Amino acid sequence: MNTNPIVVEQLFDTKLETLWAAITQQENMQQWLFAEIQSFQPSVNFETEFTVSVEGKDFVHHWKVLEVIPFTKLVYQWRYKHFPGDSSVSWLLTEEQGKTRLLFTHCGHETITGDELFSYEHGLAGWHYLIQERLKTFLQSKI
Repeated sequence: MNTNPIVVEQLFDTKLETLWAAITQQENMQQWLFAEIQSFQPSVNFETEFTVSVEGKDFVHHWKVLEVIPFTKLVYQWRYKHFPGDSSVSWLLTEEQGKTRLLFTHCGHETITGDELFSYEHGLAGWHYLIQERLKTFLQSKI
């Protein structure tokens, strides 16, 4: 079992405010992350729950916002209802000469068990796809 955090780093040719809006505003998150997200607020202790179907299975996501530093850092607890384990995701944004660097980290993923989709390899591939393809494409549409 791989206990290393899942890390994805990406430099986006976009303003910091645009990337922050993409990861914190529900209507934006629905376009590149999960269409099923029904509510989200970048406020400490905010909780949301939504169901994503993958390969004929329903996964009830439960998120709780743990830390918010506007335009810099967002951290939330990531759990699945009906599956043991507790993890967190962290989005760290830094501005670099008119571009924005994202350092994404998913810690504790190895504690979530009960389905092969929770493996490190699936998680790493999934986050690379979501950030380096879907989020990148979404941000390019905002230029």
